Amino acid sequence: MARRYDTNDATDRTTGLREAASAVRRGELVVLPTDTVYGIGADAFSKEAVGDLLEAKGRGRTMPTPVLIGSPNTLHGLVTDFSELAWELVDAFWPGALTLVAKHQPSLQWDLGDTRGTVAVRMPLHPVAIELLTEFGPMAVSSANLTGHPAPEDCDAAQEMLGDSVSVYLDGGPTPGNVPSSIVDVTREIPLLLREGAISAEELRKVVPDLEVAN
Repeated sequence: MARRYDTNDATDRTTGLREAASAVRRGELVVLPTDTVYGIGADAFSKEAVGDLLEAKGRGRTMPTPVLIGSPNTLHGLVTDFSELAWELVDAFWPGALTLVAKHQPSLQWDLGDTRGTVAVRMPLHPVAIELLTEFGPMAVSSANLTGHPAPEDCDAAQEMLGDSVSVYLDGGPTPGNVPSSIVDVTREIPLLLREGAISAEELRKVVPDLEVAN
């Protein structure tokens, strides 16, 4: 039976964050609010948990799960060949709605799907998400919807779709925005905008003037 906690209530928030972190450590799934939409999260280093996440969404391995982190410093243990331009994007837009696709450290023992040696990583601008990520560590997080359905902007919509496949729901009320993050590939010499979302190409070019845009 799924448990749900109101993170706008101080007592519920403390209990909910503790229960959510414990659930993730057990290899279970949780739903959390972010600055874009609600996400479904799992231990990024548990192949079984990430597999359960993909199954809960009805999603295949060809669409790998992004990773959310609670601090830019965490990047040092996750990625390699991270350019100065990539760090400038981090400095300008994190925490926030920018996902960066980078080469992951080859020593990492994880399986996020068919990533071809890369990871899509983001630090969200949401206090509940940051608290959970700080408590637990890097989490595989995807939008908390069934594949093909709209990404949820509130906890009710997420729970209606995902039900008891999730152990803990953290209800933070409606999310501040419903536009997905922008995605930039920083594995190249010149960063490539793969998806324009909450941060426009124009804003990104203030930091990376030569930014290319995928067709």
